[in-house]
Amino acid sequence: MSAGSERGAAAPPGVVPAPRASKVELRLSCRHLLDRDPLTKSDPSVVLLLQSQSQWVQIVAQKKMTRSLLLKFGRNAGKSTITVIAEDISGNNGYVELSFRARKLDDKDLFSKSDPFLELYRVNDDQSEQLVYRTEVVKNNLSPVWEPFKVSLSNLCSCEETRPLKCLVWDYDSRGKHDFIGEFSTTFEEMQKAFGEDQAQWDCVNAKYKQKKRHYKNSGVVILADLKFYRVHSFLDYIMGGCQIHFTVAIDFTASNGDPRNSCSLHYINPFQPNEYLQALVAVGEICQDYDSDKRFSALGFGARIPPKYEVSHDFAINFNPEDDECEGIQGVVEAYQNCLPRVQLYGPTNVAPIISKVARMAAAEEHTGEASQYYILLVLTDGVVTDMADTREAIVRASHLPMSIIIVGVGNADFTDMQTLDGDDGILRSPRGEPALRDIVQFVPFRELKSASPAALAKCVLAEVPRQLVEFYSYRELPPRGGDTHARDPRGGDTHARGAGWPGVRPASVSSTVGVP
Repeated sequence: MSAGSERGAAAPPGVVPAPRASKVELRLSCRHLLDRDPLTKSDPSVVLLLQSQSQWVQIVAQKKMTRSLLLKFGRNAGKSTITVIAEDISGNNGYVELSFRARKLDDKDLFSKSDPFLELYRVNDDQSEQLVYRTEVVKNNLSPVWEPFKVSLSNLCSCEETRPLKCLVWDYDSRGKHDFIGEFSTTFEEMQKAFGEDQAQWDCVNAKYKQKKRHYKNSGVVILADLKFYRVHSFLDYIMGGCQIHFTVAIDFTASNGDPRNSCSLHYINPFQPNEYLQALVAVGEICQDYDSDKRFSALGFGARIPPKYEVSHDFAINFNPEDDECEGIQGVVEAYQNCLPRVQLYGPTNVAPIISKVARMAAAEEHTGEASQYYILLVLTDGVVTDMADTREAIVRASHLPMSIIIVGVGNADFTDMQTLDGDDGILRSPRGEPALRDIVQFVPFRELKSASPAALAKCVLAEVPRQLVEFYSYRELPPRGGDTHARDPRGGDTHARGAGWPGVRPASVSSTVGVP
C-alpha cells in the first residue's frame, strides 16, 4: 500500500517550500497470530489508524519496525507480532505492463487439470520477499494465458532494474492449500533483454523434484508474452524541456466593485496599501513570470465601458492597445491596471466566457504544433457572481481539450457558490448541453480566506493544481517533454505510444500492485 503525498514538482522560484512530503509504501506482515476460528484458520486483516501528524512521522521515520500485538486491556497476544516496512517511492518515474503465459505445467489434480496462477515477488534488501502481483486463476489448463497487468517501477523493483525478482506458479485449491508447481528467478533488466531477443522464457522448477528425479528438467515453462515500460513525466520535466507558461490576467471592472475613488471600493488605489486585486495579481504573477522567458503578460479587462465610445466590453486590453495587449513583467501589468482605472467606467454584467474563449483560441493554435512547448494560464480576478454562467461552462468544457488552465480568484465578500461549481474538484463540470469536461482545468480560490497569508503562501495555494493539469494534458495528448521519448520503451523496438501519467485521472505510478487473493 502507499501512503503520504507526492510533490509533483519542485517549488516554483519565489515560493518558500513546505516541508518535504514523500510518497511512502508501507509493507505489513504478521507472525504467530492467534487462531480465532474453531474449524479453520483465522482470516486476518489489518486496519491502520492515523492519530496525528506527529505520530505518522514517527511511523515512517524508521525503515523497519516490529511491534508485539496486544489484546484488549493491554494483555499480550502471545508471540503475535506485526512488522511495518516503510520505503520512500517518491522517485518513481514510470510503470510497466507485463503479460505472462505458461506451457506444459505439471498436472497436480487427479480428475482434472491444474488451475494455475502466478505470483511475482521482489526481493528486498533484507532478503525478504514482497508480493508485487498475483494473477487470476486459469481453470483446468496446463498452458494458461494470464491477463496483462500494470505495476509501477518502484513496486516492481524499487526502480532498481537489477533487483532480484521471483516468480512462483501454483495450482489453486479452494481450501487455501495451493499446490506448488515451480518457480524461477530473474530481474527486470533480464526480462527486457530476453524479451527484446525473443527469448523471454524460463524453466519453472520445483526444487524437490529436481533433487529426487535424475532426469528432471522442469515443471513447465513460463513465457513473458509482452513487456512495455512507460515513462511518467513530471511538471518539472516539461519546464526543463522548454515548455513555456503563457500567462494572461483578466480583471473584473464591473460596477459591483464600487467607485474606485471611494476608499470602500475593491479597486481603490491606496498609495500605502495595495487593494485586493493588486495583492492577488502581484503574488501570483511574480511566481508565474519565472516560467515565462520573455516576461510579457497579456492583461485584459471585462465589464467596463471603455473609451473612446464608452461601449461595454468584456474583452479589452487594459493598456488600450488591441494589437498588443501584453505588458512588460508583472510590474507592467500593475502600471497598466492603475492607468486604466481612471479611464474606464465600471459597468457590467460579469461575463467571463469571452475572456476564456479568447485565451482558448491562442491555446488552440498552439496545440496544432504537436509539441509540449506552450501552456496557457488564465488568471481571472473577480468580485462577484458570473452572469453568463451557461456560456462560461460551455467555454470551460471546450477549453478542457486545450493546453490551458484557469485560476479564478474571488475578491471581496460576495457569494462565490457558483465559482465552486466551475471548479471540478467536487464532480465533473458539464456544459449546458450535458457534455462533460475532458479534465478539471479550473481552480477557484476565495481571496478572503488567504488575506493574512504571505504572498508566497497565496501563490502556492492558487497554483496548486497547475502542475497536475499540465501533465495530464500532455499525457493525454501523448506528448513528452521536448527532447524526451515519445513512446513507451519496447525492448523489441516497437512503436507503442506512452501515455505518461495516464488518463483520465489515473496515475500509473500509484497503480495498486496486488489484485485479488486466490
